[in-house]
Amino acid sequence: MQFLYIAETMYDGNSPKNPRVELRKSLDKSRSLLAFLLHNTIQIAKYAETWAYSRAQKNIVTEEDRNISTKVAGNEIVWKLLENKSYQRLVAEEKPELITDKADNEYIKKFFLKLQETDIYKLYIYDDGRVKREEINILSIIFNDLMLQDANFISLCEELFPNWDDDIEMLQAIILSILQKPEKYNVDVLTSEQKWQFAITLLETVIDKKEYLMELIVPKLKNWEADRIALVDMIFIKMGLAELLYFETIPTKVTINEYIDLAKEYSTKQSSQFINGILDTIHKELLAEGKIQKVSFVKK
Repeated sequence: MQFLYIAETMYDGNSPKNPRVELRKSLDKSRSLLAFLLHNTIQIAKYAETWAYSRAQKNIVTEEDRNISTKVAGNEIVWKLLENKSYQRLVAEEKPELITDKADNEYIKKFFLKLQETDIYKLYIYDDGRVKREEINILSIIFNDLMLQDANFISLCEELFPNWDDDIEMLQAIILSILQKPEKYNVDVLTSEQKWQFAITLLETVIDKKEYLMELIVPKLKNWEADRIALVDMIFIKMGLAELLYFETIPTKVTINEYIDLAKEYSTKQSSQFINGILDTIHKELLAEGKIQKVSFVKK
């Protein structure tokens, strides 16, 4: 959806010559942001060692200085991720540490000091043991409650990554999934080969069949002119119609419900009702004409 929106706005309604290349560029930008966010989450956890060392080097060292906990720096999720070969590839190729160096990385220290003040962190370091749920939770707090709630950090990310607004919600879900299985997750690949093939096939289908899709859509708009329909809504209708017509293994109900949900998230409640009405009407007509054929893999 995001790529089709960009294509409509940047290319004056014409499709780019090589949508595969353009979509891959978009994914590469997302990959770079993913590396930056993961790297910073880890650096904040590891800063416990830097903080403990700096306190121990004071001219007058107190008992509190000697007992700074470095437990979070040894977080098992952090080290499993650091040992993950796909994460190592991601960092080697994207070099997020260089991006951090260009920025004012004082925020690493600031976030760690904020973390220290939280009750959850105090409970975390009080227990000498390692419980996976707690290891995941403390990193989730660093990422969700500190980094993503800080206006200055968000401004920095918006400055460094133009794709921030488009990608952050998706990457937030991906990072939380990575923390669940840091040793197994293929971190440097945002999409599996199967998902990539589906995405590029859907993209190329919407582009290649654009005129035919519009021929089906325009008569159903009634009193609305096509150019008065919100661009996002029109893209959802075309994508949904493409799935109904050309993706034989996706049940029609699944397609329509999916685009209703997407419209609620990216557009408005009224848009979701409008999209539902258009897709449902066209679906019924095409079904009656025998133009929609779906394959069922349910064993009888």
